[in-house]
Amino acid sequence: MNGKPLSAFPRMTGRLAGAAALLILLAACAPNPAIPPEVGSLPTLAEAAISAATSAATSAATEAPMVIPTKAPTQTPAPSETPVPSLTPTPTHPLMIEVMRQQAYPGSELVFEEVLEPGANYNRYIVSYQSEGNKIYALLTIPFGEPPPTGWPVIIFNHGYIPPEIYRTTERYVAYVDNFARHGYIVLRSDYRGHGFSEGQATGGYGSPDYTIDVLNAVAAIKAYPDADPNRIGMWGHSMGGHITLRAMVVSDDIRAGVIWGGVVVSYPDLLTRWRRGDGPTPTPDPNTPRRRWRDQLTEVYGTPEENPTFWASISPNSYLTDISGPIQLHHGTADDSVPYEFSEILYSEMVAAGQPVELYLWEGDDHNISTSFTPAMQRSIEFFDRYVKGGEP
Repeated sequence: MNGKPLSAFPRMTGRLAGAAALLILLAACAPNPAIPPEVGSLPTLAEAAISAATSAATSAATEAPMVIPTKAPTQTPAPSETPVPSLTPTPTHPLMIEVMRQQAYPGSELVFEEVLEPGANYNRYIVSYQSEGNKIYALLTIPFGEPPPTGWPVIIFNHGYIPPEIYRTTERYVAYVDNFARHGYIVLRSDYRGHGFSEGQATGGYGSPDYTIDVLNAVAAIKAYPDADPNRIGMWGHSMGGHITLRAMVVSDDIRAGVIWGGVVVSYPDLLTRWRRGDGPTPTPDPNTPRRRWRDQLTEVYGTPEENPTFWASISPNSYLTDISGPIQLHHGTADDSVPYEFSEILYSEMVAAGQPVELYLWEGDDHNISTSFTPAMQRSIEFFDRYVKGGEP
């Protein structure tokens, strides 16, 4: 299946300390969104077809990019560095990008917990590291052979929403990890806190920065690993993992490039108003858990986006795209009934407006996992990482 390619590669701008450029979109009224389901184990058909479709995918990936109209974001006031004094100053919140930038993410030494069956040309392990006092487990793959002089390039792999109580380190996303690992990358896939055997409480990916903190500590841990190249780190994310990837890339300078599939990548006002769940088999989380209360809690303290746009901009990664650490490639199926493909279109438009390199591939009729077009989508993802991470192109 051919995706519609959109690309924009203007010159990169450097991080601006305290920058807060904001692009928020006109919101349409809709019921409160639900957390989407994530990918199951990839059908063996897609995995088996990877080599057969590589040639076609490579050809498709080199097509001249064609820009098609997307939903134009509406500019709104950016978060102010010096807020206007008021009788009730807005309290800070851990989700605020500026607050996250002020924190330290030291990680720790990777501890090898278990040796797993190797892959085709790489070893597999379960490892652990520290994140805010929690022992976080992760899947780690390391290519066979001697590492390059500077170490192996790395992909930090951010999985999407999976009910924490059924999450297992070695299940799901098997073919995704395998493809990156086969192409000469160390892959580190964290079990966010509260998932599998990881310590801590699973607080969700949107109302708390906890999962992003776990991922940033994973970045620090892999940077300290002797066989990894600390200057060649990319990040891949799916759905909720796409949100984590985007947030991490405006907080940290360590991530050279990001690839996001089916990502929840819009601003918080859009997240509240544009997310309509499809009819897929979505698990229904307990409404009394922290993962379901965050919308009400934030609104009670800070007001609605209409009442307090500055706060909602301050927690949205989309407001800080002029500071993003590297280029982004977006993939989305047009039949995705978990996360609207318009979300990727919106981020694409915002990245272009911010003068940042971005590519968008829309896969006609494909689902949330891009199951039908997995082979060409994966090929384009690998080529993107090869260019900006492995090859080190700025």
